Amino acid sequence: VQLQASGGGLVQAGGSLRLSCAASGRTFSNYNMGWFRQAPGKQREFVAAVSWSGGGTLYADSVKGRFTISRDNAKNTVYLQMNSLKPEDTAVYYCAAAPKWVFSKVLSEYTYWGQGTLVTVSS
Repeated sequence: VQLQASGGGLVQAGGSLRLSCAASGRTFSNYNMGWFRQAPGKQREFVAAVSWSGGGTLYADSVKGRFTISRDNAKNTVYLQMNSLKPEDTAVYYCAAAPKWVFSKVLSEYTYWGQGTLVTVSS
């Protein structure tokens, strides 16, 4: 499956952004979807995941209550709504797909990756 992330940009602390990730090539609803991020000089880390049906979600503690992941299987798209952004949220954000029997926070369990979109939060 091919993944194309978009929606990144520059925002002030306390602001909001919505990231989108459009999928193509395979049946989107066969995959659980995740968002990860990588800040400069740091390892890529888990942000959020949504199950293939949209009925289950996982969040990193650092974003819980501020970020919301969702998906629209009719549009083959997964979203990450980011509110109350902080400077420490600055990173390149990647969407990723894992087979529907894998619902995980673990980076290595995701099979397909998008190219990333940069989010910069200014203080």
